[in-house]
Amino acid sequence: MNKIYCLLFFIVLAGFSACNLNTVADSTQSVPGNNWLYNNPAKTQFEISDTLKTYAVKFNLRHTVDYRYSNLFVLLVVRGKDVNKKIRYELKLATQTGEWLGKGSGDIYSKEFTLLKDLSFKHQGTYTITIEQNMRDNPLIGISDVGLQVVKN
Repeated sequence: MNKIYCLLFFIVLAGFSACNLNTVADSTQSVPGNNWLYNNPAKTQFEISDTLKTYAVKFNLRHTVDYRYSNLFVLLVVRGKDVNKKIRYELKLATQTGEWLGKGSGDIYSKEFTLLKDLSFKHQGTYTITIEQNMRDNPLIGISDVGLQVVKN
């Protein structure tokens, strides 16, 4: 009976692992005291070996109900051998009536944003992506976690 449970466990584990085969990078960092500073950007470094594919860059955000705005401005920076991009985004976090977008649990809300859909790399090598808050407030109160994902299309 134990052998059956062990086999079932490994099958389920393999199934979960297979879901992430296209993920090239996935990093999340907690924001100390829920106060996101300019000089504390989310950052991920990753290797590109397949230059024929395109990649999506996703930003994951968790904020509390203490966040005072309905939007968030961020700067995305992609750096590497053949890429040096800096793009500013305005991300919508709430409706005009003040209802938070995304998934909520208690006083924390999370939302995923796809920032780049078809990023291509001409050369194999190491690349770095950073994202920093670009609001007027420093620190930006109410941001609890920030994360970046790079996914092969």
